[in-house]
Amino acid sequence: MSVTIWQILIILGVLCIAIAGICLWLFRKPAEEPTLDELEGHDFEFYCAHLLERCGFQEVEVTRGSGDFGIDVLAEKDGISYAIQCKRYDGPVGVRAVQEAYAGRDYYDCMVGAVMTNQYFTQPAVEAARKLKILLWDRGYVESMEEEGKLI
Repeated sequence: MSVTIWQILIILGVLCIAIAGICLWLFRKPAEEPTLDELEGHDFEFYCAHLLERCGFQEVEVTRGSGDFGIDVLAEKDGISYAIQCKRYDGPVGVRAVQEAYAGRDYYDCMVGAVMTNQYFTQPAVEAARKLKILLWDRGYVESMEEEGKLI
């Protein structure tokens, strides 16, 4: 049985392609995680829950998608229960989110209601939150939580 030059060249070509494929796979660039503003709504809720855990909150739970009475995350810290509305928006967050957090806080019998967002709040939302005693965790606050969470 004799091997021709063409058979040797084909075998070498296949080996080169296989080696190149292995090298590309080994040295591929890892996929970048989406930024805060690129997350989808439900993914943002899980991001918020994870961030709360890293910042020392316990019993953190993402509520079911529909029928959650305006609350996306339930959590506890230092014996205080929190009902949190998460809003991943492209612009300022308005009064409705504050109203949802207010209603959901009472529905879930929590001590504190909060709205957590990747954006900032409108002035009417700030005024409503002050009146209804709802915490507003805007982009700056979330970024400071990210820094705090890195320490834990």
